[in-house]
Parts: sequence; structure tokens; C-alpha cells
Amino acid sequence: MQNVRNYYEILGVTKNASSEEIKKAYRTLARQYHPDRNPGNKAAEEKFKDINEAYEILSDPTKRSQYDQFSKAWGKKGFAARNGKSNPFDFGNFANSKTTSGRTATTERDRVRVDASDYRPGTTKRERVVNPGATRRDIEAKLILPLDKAYRGGMERIRLEDGRSLEVEMPPGITNGQRIRLKGQGIGGGDLYLKIAVARHPIFVVQEADIYCQVPVTPAEAVLGGAIEVPTIDGLVKVTVPPGVRSGQRLRLANKGYLDANGDRGDQLVEIQIVAPKEISAEEKELYEKIKQLEQFNPRQNLIKSL
Repeated sequence: MQNVRNYYEILGVTKNASSEEIKKAYRTLARQYHPDRNPGNKAAEEKFKDINEAYEILSDPTKRSQYDQFSKAWGKKGFAARNGKSNPFDFGNFANSKTTSGRTATTERDRVRVDASDYRPGTTKRERVVNPGATRRDIEAKLILPLDKAYRGGMERIRLEDGRSLEVEMPPGITNGQRIRLKGQGIGGGDLYLKIAVARHPIFVVQEADIYCQVPVTPAEAVLGGAIEVPTIDGLVKVTVPPGVRSGQRLRLANKGYLDANGDRGDQLVEIQIVAPKEISAEEKELYEKIKQLEQFNPRQNLIKSL
């Protein structure tokens, strides 16, 4: 007679392990044997299925209690597994369970139905346990997106704590803190809510539908003006800096901002920062000396008059 599968051994924990210890062991093993990390490895795929099966039973206090009772009763007189299977919810003759035709079995005492025909190749579990009395429960997961992905949208793969990997099509113009509902991806047919966090960008700051950034210019560019390249969320664009631009002055790039709720573009505000070079060549120094002698502009004139 085949022995019942030892789910504690599969997860590498003792029978007295706490719920937190079981969860920690499951997460470690699920990451190690996840199909995404072991493409084409059938042994890892089977191990991953075993880990999920074990966690599904041991993480539920009721199922774990039934499994422990089932394990103790295994081997007693009159007790046998149907078709040699060792699923703890496939009770055979134990506790007045009845066997139906095909691949479905239902226990009369606990009214737990196991239907292996629901599963197709490539799924992460060998069989699904459906409890008609289970409560639908919504769950929440956090997803961090770079600003460019949040802006453009598109397909994004997410991994959940229960080992599932989902590919989700993100809408364009996602904002920080926005929640996306994935119907039926929660517990017992509940919904999964993705809470989006947009990662901080090294250049851009989004405020509503506008994007702010600072762009440095040289003293010569500030005085003479001219065309410079400015980064936007769409890429580099050429912008004309007016002669005599001040440090802190803002230039507005129309329709180069973020998306609002209606899908319209905001503006990009470019704040000019005049930056003086720390090191210059001898020729540059000579030219700056000539400019200093020739220039009549005195930025401290108002300070002197106020004394």
C-alpha cells in the first residue's frame, strides 16, 4: 500500500512548524523552483507543483488538521487510497466518503470536491481543490513601475506570493497610487488589486499632468541664447533658449507632459540653471578676462543702491 505524501517533508519543516515557518519555507522553495527561473526543467516544474500542493494544504488550518488526521489513520484496517493516490482530500472509504466516476471525488463529511479535469498542461498545480463554502476574498499586491513604463503602458509580468506569475496589460498614463483591478485573480474567485507605485525618476518630476525638469546651460548660452537639446519623456527635443535667460527661468514645452484622466497631454516645464565651469583652459580664461573688462552689466547694482 502506497504511503501518504509527506507535505511537511516537501516543504522541509517539522510537523510542529508554525504557520509563519511554513510560509517562509514555501516562499524560499517557490522562488528556487519557479518555472520562470528554470525554463525547460521538468524536474523543477514537478517540484514546484509539489511545493504548491503542500503549501495549499498546510497553510489552511482546517485542511492541515484533516491532513494530520488522515496521516495518522493511514494504514489502519479497512483504510485504503482510491486508485493508489495519496491526496489528503481523496479519502477513499475513510469518513464515509463516496467515489464518483471519472476523475472527480467528493467527501460527504467535508463537501470538498477535487476535479483534476479542470487543469490543463502548463498550470502551476496538479489539481484544484474547490470548497463550495469558501469565502471569496479580494487581495492586494504592489507593483513598482519605472516612469516611462507607467507613461507608455503595455504588457508587464508580475509575480504573486502564492507562486503565480501573471502577465497584465497596463493602460498608458498610470499615476502613483493608482489601483488596477484584476477580476477573479484573488482568493476563492475574488479580485486582485494591483497598487501601482511609480518609481522616482532621476530627471523628471510629475505634478498632475505636467512634467518638471531642470536643464543646465553655460554662461555663454545664457547670454547669447540659441538651440539646445532638452530631454523629454518622448526623447530629446531641440529648444531655443532666449538671449539673456535667467537662472531659474522656466520655458514651457506644450503637449510634452504626462497624460491626464482624459488622455490629453500636459506640458513640460524646463527650469534653466546657469552653471559656471570649474576648470577652464588658458585660452578660455583669457577670453573671460576680456569680457570682464568690456562688460557693463552689474548684477549687484541694486544691492549697492540700497545701502
